[in-house]
Amino acid sequence: MPSETSNDKPTLRANGTTALPIHSEIPKSEVSQTVDLKKAQKVHANEPPEKKASTARGKSQMGEASSKDHDTRMSSLPKFVSERNELFNELKRKRDAEVLSKDHPVIQVVLDLGFDKNGLLRPEMPVAAKAWESTPGSFLRHVDKEISSDVVVAKVDGKELWDLDRPLERDCRVSYIPFSSPEGRNVFWHSSAHVLGEAAECYYGCLLSHGPPVEQGFFYDMAIEGGQVVKESDWSPLESKAAKFFKEKQTFDRLHVSIPDLKKMFGYSKYKLYYIENLLPSEGSTVYRCGSLVDLCLGPHIQNTSKIKAFQIMKNSSCYFRGDKNDDSLQRIYGVAFPDKKQMTEHKQFLEEAAKRDHRRIGIEQELFFFNDVSPGSTFLLPHGTRIFNALQKLLRSEYLKRGYSEVQSPNMYDSDLWKKSGHWQHYSEDMFVLDVEKKKWALKPMNCPGHCIMFGHRERSYRELPIRMADFGVLHRNEASGALNGMTRVRKFQQDDTHIFCTQDQITEEIEGLFDFLKCIYGLFGFPFRLKLSTRPEKFLGHIETWDIAEAKLKDALNSFTASGGGQWELNEGDGAFYGPKIDITISDALRRDWQCATIQLDFQLPQNFELEYMTAEVGAKAKTAATDEAPTDGSTARPKMLGPGRARPVMVHRAIVGSFERFMAILTEHFAGKWPFWISPRQILVIPVMAGVHDYVEEVQKLFKAQKMYVDIDLSGNTMPKKIRTGQLQQYNFIFVVGAQEKESRSVNIRNRDDPETQAKGELVPLEEAIGKLKALKKERRLINAI
Repeated sequence: MPSETSNDKPTLRANGTTALPIHSEIPKSEVSQTVDLKKAQKVHANEPPEKKASTARGKSQMGEASSKDHDTRMSSLPKFVSERNELFNELKRKRDAEVLSKDHPVIQVVLDLGFDKNGLLRPEMPVAAKAWESTPGSFLRHVDKEISSDVVVAKVDGKELWDLDRPLERDCRVSYIPFSSPEGRNVFWHSSAHVLGEAAECYYGCLLSHGPPVEQGFFYDMAIEGGQVVKESDWSPLESKAAKFFKEKQTFDRLHVSIPDLKKMFGYSKYKLYYIENLLPSEGSTVYRCGSLVDLCLGPHIQNTSKIKAFQIMKNSSCYFRGDKNDDSLQRIYGVAFPDKKQMTEHKQFLEEAAKRDHRRIGIEQELFFFNDVSPGSTFLLPHGTRIFNALQKLLRSEYLKRGYSEVQSPNMYDSDLWKKSGHWQHYSEDMFVLDVEKKKWALKPMNCPGHCIMFGHRERSYRELPIRMADFGVLHRNEASGALNGMTRVRKFQQDDTHIFCTQDQITEEIEGLFDFLKCIYGLFGFPFRLKLSTRPEKFLGHIETWDIAEAKLKDALNSFTASGGGQWELNEGDGAFYGPKIDITISDALRRDWQCATIQLDFQLPQNFELEYMTAEVGAKAKTAATDEAPTDGSTARPKMLGPGRARPVMVHRAIVGSFERFMAILTEHFAGKWPFWISPRQILVIPVMAGVHDYVEEVQKLFKAQKMYVDIDLSGNTMPKKIRTGQLQQYNFIFVVGAQEKESRSVNIRNRDDPETQAKGELVPLEEAIGKLKALKKERRLINAI
């Protein structure tokens, strides 16, 4: 059951910190609700006097700001900025004095410098350090420039990202994260978003919401006085302000602030107050100062703004605060930044190529699919798109047969009692389509796992039956926010290669190793390299630590075995497992070197417990077992599952998907191949074109013969010229074009033009008909990636 949940709602990270929500963009078809900044600054009547006073100041300050002519923009910052920053400075002075008064004992710090260009592990480097004084950045002078020049942020003990200028507090291992890594890019782009926020606050006098890094850069959301919208003509002034901030080498200063002080600091903005009151832990959180901007932020950040050498605004749009169309309409500005100008040039070239490969454009051009407002987020899959979909399912079914999977079908909707029993109702109901049926709540299924638990438990099970591998291609629905929908990569209705394996604890390692082999088989067919990441027990988890330790050890054994067999290194992502069990995330890389997560492997001890699943063991008369059964249920009640009797045990449940959502995987494949499909999966395999009308009968015979071999063959008997017919076939990306005339008819052969071989385009190779059928049958059967016979 891959997690394809919306990012539009606030979430709590495994470490107890909050991830601020990404607001849904507003569809053009919807009317935007504008925001009044004066209303945005209002607070509840029962708030304490000091908060009211703070907010009153904010209201008058915004009034002063709004009286300015916004065509000339802000000549000076509004007072709420200076008062916010004065409070930051006051608290920062106190904190600096506290740190200065602390003991600064010697601590043991070891630098982990990772691998060199040749893949060899660099030696560890112990360094002299003092607590509350030495910073990761101060050690870079001891490190080769090859490493230090690309460093963005540090990581402490392999777990926590750490500002380069933040003093260390204890004995630790320090490693360095470069911009070239996903973590490094996210930190760099997050810092760049703060610069964009500073520029916007200076330019508009706006109220900022939040500004996270995203896949191709970053954005910042804001409310501008009077419901004004960002115009493209604003981009250049904003970029100019940002360029000025880069030259100033503004540092990113971190400060932990209590909840009461945070409310004073950001009392002028209902957006920041929402985050403070709803998302932050009771002990408070951190803020960062960058130039004139002080913002609520978990960090970490780059050392200073001079590290940003190239910065560009890419687009702007509207969005809803909290992803709720009934809430304020905000303005969103997207940007991208790099540590050197060459990378910006390469990024623009990448965007141009990505635009050419956009699955939404190719989908229309090749008549694969379309969308319609009668069912937003649901793909209308046309005949040619359905051919690709069916080829993917056929591939998986053939592998299921080899690998001992059993395909099942389960209902599309269930009584809410099922979802309450599984725990999804408590944690996931907002993302489900809920229906009223006969005075009860029902829901369309967003995943198959509870239904598969019902299927496992409907009769007595024996250990001899395990492992049971249930595969289900059933239709799923998830109530994604409208602004989160994005072509076929984010939809509401989809199908996936969902499988649940019920096994014993002793079978876990073997099952995981089998899944790795399955991954190699499927991804290898498409030319996708992939990486594995193990996510371990989070701070908030269900079950016993001993059970988790056993499960994690088994996953590590399987991963190490995979690496030893030449499968590549795996990564450890500590503390990021699901609350019900550890997981392995699999990331593929496409032709543009973009990363996509399609596959996931998740161990689950909780659902078998919630559904009281059990099987007969070989230990007849053994003591009652509770293996992973004494945990509190997911609904938080005090009820315990029934004690297992002698010779009974709970199965372990493995959630797994390889291609994930078929719709999403089709989108990835479309862009990976740029619409040039391998023959075995191509919706347009062969086009037969006659040289003259006198061979139309032979053209139809050729079509019939190849169709009998279950190939997709079209013919063009139109009145267009032959060159135009050929050109049309090339634009439609037929794998092979057969041009036949009197010579081909007489010799019962075909003249073959290969889409991917320029030498065959003038005049293809003359191949006997039976030989051509044999070669193309082999090309299809072997599912070869290269389009060649």
